[in-house]
Amino acid sequence: MQKVYNIGVEATLEVIGGKWKPVILCHLNHHGKIRTSEFRRLIPGISQKMLTSQLRELEQDGLILRNVFNQVPPKVEYSLTPYGQEMEPILNMLCTWGEKHVEVLKVKGEDVILKQRDEMAMQQTS
Repeated sequence: MQKVYNIGVEATLEVIGGKWKPVILCHLNHHGKIRTSEFRRLIPGISQKMLTSQLRELEQDGLILRNVFNQVPPKVEYSLTPYGQEMEPILNMLCTWGEKHVEVLKVKGEDVILKQRDEMAMQQTS
């Protein structure tokens, strides 16, 4: 059966849609290679089961590469494939827009922080 998309963004969201996939991709875009345990530290709200599921789906879609090292204990690293690296401008734009949105929320008086940026600012003033 032929799959039909009404607009290109539907095809994009089918691959990167959901709460965690864009976050995973942004971290890989920023850090390069990441081990599973590092993902758990970088994304504290994700369960191990969900992380594994999302990583597998991104790998099946050709956006990330899973590199297993033959050692004990086993070591697994994830990185963006060249196809996944093509998303860099999109991921950067999503991050930039999100940062601006947090500032808009702050101006509106909402109690919100952007943890990564706010922590870096605190470290710079110390």
